[in-house]
Amino acid sequence: MSIPNAVRRLSGYDVLVLTAAIWFLAKFLRYAFPPLFGSFQESYGVSNVVLGAAFSGFMLVYAAMQFPSGALADRLGSVTVITAGALVSAIAALALIVESPFVVLVIAMLVMGAGTGAHKTVAIQLLSRAYPSRTGRALGILDTVGTFGGVVAPAAVVAVASVSFVLGAEWRAIFLAAGVLGIALAVAFWYRVPKRVPSETSTGAVSTTRIRTDGLGRYASLFRDWRFTVFALLTILFSFTYNGLVAFAPLYLTDAAGLTEAAAGVIYSALFLASLVQVVTGDLSDRVGRLPIIVGTLALASIALIAFVFLTESAGPIVLGAALVAVGIGSHGFRPVRGAYLMSAIPKDVAGGGLGVVRTLLMGAGAIAPAIVGVLSDTVGFRPAFGLLAASISGATVLAVVLLLTE
Repeated sequence: MSIPNAVRRLSGYDVLVLTAAIWFLAKFLRYAFPPLFGSFQESYGVSNVVLGAAFSGFMLVYAAMQFPSGALADRLGSVTVITAGALVSAIAALALIVESPFVVLVIAMLVMGAGTGAHKTVAIQLLSRAYPSRTGRALGILDTVGTFGGVVAPAAVVAVASVSFVLGAEWRAIFLAAGVLGIALAVAFWYRVPKRVPSETSTGAVSTTRIRTDGLGRYASLFRDWRFTVFALLTILFSFTYNGLVAFAPLYLTDAAGLTEAAAGVIYSALFLASLVQVVTGDLSDRVGRLPIIVGTLALASIALIAFVFLTESAGPIVLGAALVAVGIGSHGFRPVRGAYLMSAIPKDVAGGGLGVVRTLLMGAGAIAPAIVGVLSDTVGFRPAFGLLAASISGATVLAVVLLLTE
């Protein structure tokens, strides 16, 4: 392949690169906060309870933005919503570069939750239209890049810990860099993407007349299709399992399995490194179909999690680690294919809001999962609590099989 042809081919992925870069920054901002809790306590003298409540507020606002952002994209276009979300997040980050009361930090966190919450649902819609024959691959890359935002954030916190920052506490440098990068990405996105996907500049779909006429009922009517409802339930069950697992896996490994904190940390990190499989499963779904990959990934996660719980007291760290990594491969592998399937199942004129409804439901289930697992672990023990998670994802697998057999 000649150099001009190679450059031309790579330029076709500019929409994906910019969309994924903004998603990386969104995940970076989200996962930068927990490692900074200690620094916030030094700067503001607040308790863990207060910091936890502030971060919960961030996540609740993020979850609440899924449907509104999708519905706005149906009316105003994906480019407008994604650009606005990136700018809002960047401005909120820049608000933290100067010394200010704790209430400013809380408000900035909530605003960042709104700005970052406007991205993922709309990004799935945009990429499915920009790359209709390679949607799975595009979403796999998007999710993988986003995952590494969570990997880089703690390292960035450590890197700036010894830096003397002219505007005050060293942690403010993180938000200065994030704010400047966010504005640059928003400008580049607004300039470049409309040239590649012109239909996404004014309306996310062909017409908004039906949306204005039917209102919320148009989105609710999606659930009259039993297959759509079953898939929505399937992904809710998956989200419950995944969020409950990642919240308590390290503690489970030390308390229930008796591993050292070091061994538990290594295994837990491997769970996230398994996210690299998303590119592979996304690409495979474009080639062989989405439901077969969905069934395969969920089945792998189900079997591995059942084995993980069953072998808790008898197996060593290598076996338990392998089982948990297999859970990670199945779970991460499912996520991009889930988005691709939903975009093919939702009518184009309500794609953003329809996806937003489902993401709101699954994120709500994910939000309550840690609380339920925490209560069960304190009352009946960790193994029954994780047994519930295994039952939940097994139920999702059964529903996926039903969809595949009735396709």
